[in-house]
Amino acid sequence: MTDDTAEIEDLPARGRSAGAPPGTRFAPSPSPVRDVPAAAPLEGRGLITCDNLVKIYKVADLEVVALQGLDLLVEPGEFVALVGASGSGKSTLMNILGGLDVPSAGRAVVAGHDLGDMGRRERTAYRRDVIGFVWQQTGRNLLGYLTARQNVELPMLLNGVSRSERERRATDLLGRMGLAERGDHRPDRLSGGEQQRTAIAVALANRPAVILADEPTGELDSVTAHEVFDLLRSVNQELGITIVVVTHDPLVSEQVSRTIAIRDGRTSSETLRRRAINAEGDHHVISEEYAVLDRVGRLQLPRAHVEALGLDRRVRLALEPDHISVWPDRERSGDDGREQDSQP
Repeated sequence: MTDDTAEIEDLPARGRSAGAPPGTRFAPSPSPVRDVPAAAPLEGRGLITCDNLVKIYKVADLEVVALQGLDLLVEPGEFVALVGASGSGKSTLMNILGGLDVPSAGRAVVAGHDLGDMGRRERTAYRRDVIGFVWQQTGRNLLGYLTARQNVELPMLLNGVSRSERERRATDLLGRMGLAERGDHRPDRLSGGEQQRTAIAVALANRPAVILADEPTGELDSVTAHEVFDLLRSVNQELGITIVVVTHDPLVSEQVSRTIAIRDGRTSSETLRRRAINAEGDHHVISEEYAVLDRVGRLQLPRAHVEALGLDRRVRLALEPDHISVWPDRERSGDDGREQDSQP
């Protein structure tokens, strides 16, 4: 056996029998990511582009529409959060972007790969090489009977990386995570924060283009959660890896530069954050919220705005020289004193 297929002691492959005996040897996958077909570019393309994405699930005799023509654009190197209430469609979107599910209609392209046109082997290669996952639950991130180092080396082993390169890269990643002295410990000997930092190292093992993090701090206290987000931010800035965090926690979304809200299966608004210096020389963050206009001209007004004005079913629009005015469909008085009656 060559060094490329040398085994790691007690290291079974993910997705195979968890009860594999110690010393089991596994050959690397024959499906490298270069076999995944690259997609034709989309207009306004980014590293992640979703164009009119639709996902319909059939439950018994019912059809549930999880995504309803969703558009999304994420540029290379961005650190963004997808937020939304339960049932908004954000988890469905993450599963599609991660190659765990396929869209019913529309198009999703990640790092040049059309997710709707890949076969099973190509999808497996895509998940292994293009995407890194960080889940909320430790059991989905780490194998409990392997040490932190072995967990980090596992994705590389499955990709046929040589023993020397696995060891070098695992040492570097554990050092970046502040776990240089904890590599020989199994997950049950690590704190919650250390487990999530190890999970980030595992996600980075095969040098992915995108990291998808699903509620990565959901089981951590606020102090540890802040440390994990600081680490993700440094990974984003120092390694240039695009990171998409899926969360329902608005406080988590404040840790990123762009928050994309999903409501009823569509992107509804975006909040952009930038740092500025005031006249006294103090740093502060400026947040600006925008409604998202999709490619056919649809937008969702923020729920607070709708409730404050009592908007319902239809509204009045007026095109001004540099903006569009929106009014409830009832009698109103404008700022100029003119009165307009609602339509019958």
